[in-house]
Amino acid sequence: MHLLNLGILAHVDAGKTSLTERLLHSVGVIDEIGSVDDGSTRTDSLALERRRGITIKSAVVSFTVDDVTVNLIDTPGHPDFIAEVERVLGVLDGAVLVVSAVEGVQARTRVLMRTLQRLRIPTLIFVNKIDRRGARGEELLRAMAERLTPALVPMGAPVGLGTREAGFVPGPFAYEVLADHDDELLSAYVEGRVGAELLNRALAEQTRQALVHPVYFGSAVTGAGVAELVTGIEELLPAADGDPEGPLSGTVFKVERGPAGEKIAYARLFSGTLRTRDRIPFGEARADGRITAVSVFDDGTDTRQDAVTAGRIARLWGLTDIRIGDALGEPRKADAHFFAPPSLETVVVPGAGTDSRSLHLALTQLAEQDPLIDLRHDETRQETSVSLYGEVQKEVIQATLAEEFGLDVTFRETTPLCIERPVGTGSAVEFNKQNGNPYLATVGLRVDPAPVGSGVGFRLEVELGGMPYAFFKAVEDTVRESLGQGGLCGWKVTDCTVTMTHSGYSPRQSHAHQGFNKSMSSTGADFRGLTPLVLGEALRRAGTQVYEPLHRFRIEAPADTLGALLPVLAALRAVPESVETRGETCLVEGDVPAAEVHGLEQRLPGLTRGEGELESSFGRCAAVTHGPVPHRATPTRKS
Repeated sequence: MHLLNLGILAHVDAGKTSLTERLLHSVGVIDEIGSVDDGSTRTDSLALERRRGITIKSAVVSFTVDDVTVNLIDTPGHPDFIAEVERVLGVLDGAVLVVSAVEGVQARTRVLMRTLQRLRIPTLIFVNKIDRRGARGEELLRAMAERLTPALVPMGAPVGLGTREAGFVPGPFAYEVLADHDDELLSAYVEGRVGAELLNRALAEQTRQALVHPVYFGSAVTGAGVAELVTGIEELLPAADGDPEGPLSGTVFKVERGPAGEKIAYARLFSGTLRTRDRIPFGEARADGRITAVSVFDDGTDTRQDAVTAGRIARLWGLTDIRIGDALGEPRKADAHFFAPPSLETVVVPGAGTDSRSLHLALTQLAEQDPLIDLRHDETRQETSVSLYGEVQKEVIQATLAEEFGLDVTFRETTPLCIERPVGTGSAVEFNKQNGNPYLATVGLRVDPAPVGSGVGFRLEVELGGMPYAFFKAVEDTVRESLGQGGLCGWKVTDCTVTMTHSGYSPRQSHAHQGFNKSMSSTGADFRGLTPLVLGEALRRAGTQVYEPLHRFRIEAPADTLGALLPVLAALRAVPESVETRGETCLVEGDVPAAEVHGLEQRLPGLTRGEGELESSFGRCAAVTHGPVPHRATPTRKS
């Protein structure tokens, strides 16, 4: 018996959740197939998911095929919830990418395939909806080879396309693609001794190495092609590895709250064994926590167990401070972000009868489940803002607050999430007990520009032994916190180096025959209070430039609509870098401000008779050189 942690991924509405239902039914986990439209699917368990007919949170369900236990993870298809997909990718052994036979290769399909290839995750492709009118076979294969990857191995052919009788006929697969990666197979081909055993072995090996991608055609609605897909999952994808006797190492990819408000962590174990009542280190702070309960996924449900071993996915109770992305036990190599962070934000406005404290608590719990919403509270205006990928995510947050917390909220207009970078060098200093300095501390700081993408660096030009280390740490922590809260225009400041040029403090003092007197001696609070003032002045002298997020876009549309499309792109401040015509199709690529992407999405169908396809993702930040510089309120910093 071996394990396989399998992800199901797709562009929204390609039939991913319906395929999950069909897979569960085909292996006997469920007796009746749920419907996305009726809100009766196994993996879309949230009321909001059932009502909207989209997957919002990843969900795990298990089934067994012969000697393989599969933990199947259904993921969101809508681009607003790409962060949920990102968290799942790091725990997968293999994936099934679902492509619609009608809509074909869509924007998110390309993004997902590129990411799967970059991470070298073994992937099967299932072309769904072959029973729908407009379904395509050979034509779609050619488009997939051109727009996804040429390393495709069709495992048969669809028949009866566009009818209820549509089916999938397994057949011999072409070995030319396999021969590109296998010298033994190439030699056998030249010598005329290619046999089924050699081909099947090469197919399995190359699929497990993510060199090729077997393609199946079928229908989640009728079940056509699903049996063949199940066989491919069993025979072609690699087993989960990991030594149960090795050192404990795992990753948390999802956090939810139980009925009593307790935290439940979903974790993949890569090494070792985790038992109930074990104390384990986790997270960046390496805090210790005790596991109070463990459940593992088995045969369509999760069951309580005393332990979970390497390779498995489990639900864990007892880690009250656990966060998404935390390492359990020995940390693995840090995972890079596979997708860009959110580039939009909005202010959450409490409705009538909504208490601001309750709202902040509720948003904090939502941030546990999705850290990228990145709560930011403005003490001066008593406002809370969240980061977003798009408008649908905003609607989901609003509905979740209403249904799960009973809180009525609205939102301000969505705005781009800008950043600031210093444009020059600036220095400032405040000396202890001089010029009205209200803090018992000396702090001098210099701000210098740093290379793009370098983040924030902190250095010392003073002797580390010149004052207690805790005071230096207070200055560094406050510098990083203050820059994150906002610079001259209120946006996060990055790509800079902050150097401490002066330091000083008042040693522990007391009146005669008395104990320590705080009013005469420096404390960490003095440095935390003074640092933002000095840093702000240094930034003012350095000056900053605001940069807005740009999305890289790619539009494919009928060639005769290009004349209507280009003026609209110009009005949306998009900058096409290439315009290409291929027969009856035009391809436009370039940059567009993140704030204008939603408007472009809304206008594109009308401009292109509904045939235009937009693919966009965060590309870079560009200096705001035209129009008013966007400002964001800077929070009041507490001393």
